[in-house]
Amino acid sequence: MLNNAPYRGRFAPSPTGPLHAGSLVAALASWLDARAHQGEWLVRIEDIDPPRCVAGADTFILKQLADCGLHPDHPTLWQSRRSPVYAQALEDLQSRGLAYPCFCTRKDIAEALQAQGVKRSRHHIAVYPGTCRPENSAPERAGHAAWRFHTQRQDPPAQGETVSPRLHWHDRRLGPQQQDVAAEVGDFVLKRADGLWAYQLAVVVDDAAQGITDVVRGEDLADNTARQIRLQQALGLNTPRYLHLPLVLDKRGEKLSKQHGARAVPTDSPSQALQALTAAASLLGLTRMEWDSQASPASALSESLRRWCQEWAARLHTSQGF
Repeated sequence: MLNNAPYRGRFAPSPTGPLHAGSLVAALASWLDARAHQGEWLVRIEDIDPPRCVAGADTFILKQLADCGLHPDHPTLWQSRRSPVYAQALEDLQSRGLAYPCFCTRKDIAEALQAQGVKRSRHHIAVYPGTCRPENSAPERAGHAAWRFHTQRQDPPAQGETVSPRLHWHDRRLGPQQQDVAAEVGDFVLKRADGLWAYQLAVVVDDAAQGITDVVRGEDLADNTARQIRLQQALGLNTPRYLHLPLVLDKRGEKLSKQHGARAVPTDSPSQALQALTAAASLLGLTRMEWDSQASPASALSESLRRWCQEWAARLHTSQGF
């Protein structure tokens, strides 16, 4: 685990467009939690999926953060520049039989699940049926292979230990969590067949490389946590503490996102940045703040931090204190 390391948090946006109200909430909350613990706050640009990235969005996001007074304590890291590090992690897993090549297409997986009588709902994760696992003697096929993490194979436990199929972890807001990754998710992708790195591997490697002790992010990512902890364990990496925030929803009750037309947060002027930070603090459930004509983004950050320390402490389920 963390061995009482000094707090280090991060905000890790994907540059698929500018910051909107929901992503600014995540940025502000991660910054507030870091400052509340007298810790450091980092920014990482998660740009490993070029087809989804928008040209110039990374620099625009950094400008929006700077407009709001959210300055990282160390240089920004871009995932697109770190392919050799991810390759090294994958080679480690491959050498120990914890990763294997998979030639299945989405159609192959759907047909295999249908043959098993598995009905998939719209929001349900399709559990990979294990077609290409080495123990299933699947013949190698033509074409490019993806690489999957073998969820049912792991390094032998220490003498006297038993390995539970259910992974347990603690979320600072949601409390005790658990998931059987093999049964509920299946062997997940580490590297795609098109050569692009999967989110799960990149985020685990980079959190470790940056010394991240605390991850503060939206609740929609909570389901990823068990997979990431399994990878951390397999690679011998520390597991951060996790805090998953309530989602910001649109008028339809859907998560506010760029895909659903969320608008960019205007921050060009100090008054716009002040308004954006005030709105984000309100969406975090902090008591509404009113300002006079002399207020600035720094005023909003200072008051938000005071209220975060007071108002969020009672909401968090942690034995380590706020």
